[in-house]
Amino acid sequence: MQRGNNRELIFGVEDDYQFYLECLEEASKVNGLKIHAYVLMTNHVHLLASPTEETSISKTFQSVGRRYVQYYNSHYNRTGTLWEGRYKSTIIDSTNYLLTCMKYIEMNPVRARNMVKHPKDYRWSSYGYNAQGKEDRLITPHRTYKKLAASDEERLQVYRHLFRTHLSENELSEIRDCTNKGWVLGASYFKEKVEKLTERRAQPKPKGRPKKKLSRV
Repeated sequence: MQRGNNRELIFGVEDDYQFYLECLEEASKVNGLKIHAYVLMTNHVHLLASPTEETSISKTFQSVGRRYVQYYNSHYNRTGTLWEGRYKSTIIDSTNYLLTCMKYIEMNPVRARNMVKHPKDYRWSSYGYNAQGKEDRLITPHRTYKKLAASDEERLQVYRHLFRTHLSENELSEIRDCTNKGWVLGASYFKEKVEKLTERRAQPKPKGRPKKKLSRV
């Protein structure tokens, strides 16, 4: 996820959205980043993607950020930074959380001040591909998504069915917290696996009673 600086607008007109998607498509293909879901909001971007190389994500964001800032500053006669620092990210357990994250991303326009009543009514997201079968050269279907059904039509139907209910407040909070703080989103065994592989903490320390201070005599 990446936001505009001070949460200011990064997309104003249709050409802005279109140019960003063109930059993202080119950069992701060059750097081996497979995108499964996305949404472009007025002041931030959400992506769900699988890197094929260690630098796939960073190089993609660097390329897109550089090209889009040049375009945006020139188009709107402005100077300076556009992004609010580095992008934020989380590793997810695709077996248990991929579809939840796809739903979270594509439901953003519905949650955001009711921009639309249904994700199908918002043009700048992957819902058209994942739920309606519309062409989108940016998307590479994830294997978990493909396993929803054997045929394309049935898969679209099953995926649309997921959107009949909203995500719970716990699910929303968990995704947001993990993304903002860099914690792993997944089951306990998955978090432990990531910790062993990366040799760093993948989840917050368990909360417990504070230790009592020893009194000195």
